[in-house]
Amino acid sequence: MNGVHDLGGTDGLGPVPVPASEPLFGADWEKAAFGMFSMPFRAGFFGVDAFRFGIEQMHPAAYLLSPYYEHWAHTVEHYGVAKGVLDEAEIDERMQYFLENPDAPMPERDDPDLLAFVDAVVKAGAPAGRPSDKVAKYAVGDRVTVIDDSPHGHTRKARYVRGKTGVIEMAHGTMIYPDSAGNGGPDAPEHVYTVKFTNEELWGAEAAEPNGVVYFDVWEPYIEATS
Repeated sequence: MNGVHDLGGTDGLGPVPVPASEPLFGADWEKAAFGMFSMPFRAGFFGVDAFRFGIEQMHPAAYLLSPYYEHWAHTVEHYGVAKGVLDEAEIDERMQYFLENPDAPMPERDDPDLLAFVDAVVKAGAPAGRPSDKVAKYAVGDRVTVIDDSPHGHTRKARYVRGKTGVIEMAHGTMIYPDSAGNGGPDAPEHVYTVKFTNEELWGAEAAEPNGVVYFDVWEPYIEATS
């Protein structure tokens, strides 16, 4: 998306602290936020790309200043309201209740099938590969340039690779196209390639670390052949 949510290659935000030891969850509410993903995902409210697009609906300041799992809670609320299964007034009422009663127990639900689903997805992931009869336009070794445009809505075409040229290193077959599925459309599978860019191509000779490269996965509509 063309907004602050696309932070790849953005400077001026300071260093990224990497703790030597980090717990799986920083607080109990993060466990609940993690669990929120599974029910609407299994119910078909969103796929991974639409889930990300829901996060991108956050106000830019709120997005930058909020922790990771707050983004998850926001997108679940976003789609819950959009699908008519959640009411914004009820959400505000429940939030106020827990602010006033921080020790109140969280609601519990016994759903063995949901637990089995979550266990399977966490361990194995949700494959994005989809069959298609489309013939690949490109092959390993081809030089390609990422089309320099500004797609509307959700996209996985990061701004820092737009207009940049690299070499295809791997071809992965056809997968869900984020620019369709993330914006409420069908899976619309497209061929996916891993492209190698030099640091100099991405950042310029003066700023780039010497001899470095970046590998970036692109969907076929993102790129065009370079002579």
